[in-house]
Amino acid sequence: MPSWQSAFFARLTRISGLRSFGPDAGIDELRQHYDRLTARFGAVPPDAAFEPAQLGPVKGEWVRVEGAARHRLVLYFHGGGHIAGSPAGHRPLVARLCQAGGANAFSLDYRLAPEFAFPAGLRDGIDAYRHLVNRGVPASTIILAGDGSGGGLAFSCALAIRNAGLPMPAGIVAMSPWADLTLSGWSMLQNARNDAALSWELLFHCVRHYLRKASPADPYTSPVYADLHDFPPIMVHAGSLEILRDDASRLGDLAAAANVPVSVEIYDGMQHVFQASPYVPEARISLMRMGQFIKSRARDTATEPAQSAKA
Repeated sequence: MPSWQSAFFARLTRISGLRSFGPDAGIDELRQHYDRLTARFGAVPPDAAFEPAQLGPVKGEWVRVEGAARHRLVLYFHGGGHIAGSPAGHRPLVARLCQAGGANAFSLDYRLAPEFAFPAGLRDGIDAYRHLVNRGVPASTIILAGDGSGGGLAFSCALAIRNAGLPMPAGIVAMSPWADLTLSGWSMLQNARNDAALSWELLFHCVRHYLRKASPADPYTSPVYADLHDFPPIMVHAGSLEILRDDASRLGDLAAAANVPVSVEIYDGMQHVFQASPYVPEARISLMRMGQFIKSRARDTATEPAQSAKA
């Protein structure tokens, strides 16, 4: 049974306002909704430090926490429906993931639609990864991670990395990934009244701004249509009440079909990116599990530490 804290968190999310988005909804009101969701993330852990930086042409910020292993690096893609969000807004969540995984992170400030449509954000992701690898950071020390649309981007980036012939990262971690921009998952209908954060109408507007004339069934836009052969081990967590629940499950099925080690955990009674609340027991359990995955996958190395790749 879900904890009382999770029920209270869901109620606060509903109060913050999942409103209907009609055909004339503008980009500003869509972004305001995502800003309200980001406000749930709580306070930044006191031991976390942030430093603006660039990986080649890609802006972002280093996220460092006390006790992080110098050989362990998370390349993080924030959520926001491809139209909103920022490293600054996701600091509490990224820092808590870093604490759990004993890792530091580079949180990408990738380009957003509608100003920069697909594939701008994906290009930023692979450019940042290529920069790290070219600077001598071993791929075996890098974990791709993200939440929501950022979780989907982590999979799209891994697909681009594989197809470009670059060394694959050590693993992929995703929280409530949005991986099907055709919006065809059964949970889109099944959880339409249960999801306190997202709606089909909201995501449809995001798709319209992000893809323009690109196909929502392209594997680079919707990783649920990709072949995941040769992918690294994967961990995906989602909530049973969210409309993106089936995106997580379908990624797990794809990985299993490609003989990729995968763990998909659907948390009973949980909402979209439930890890956002530091007060929910299920959030702490989820982050602990993902942290264990990161620690087990990012191997020690004698190579120069990843944090030195600040160009």
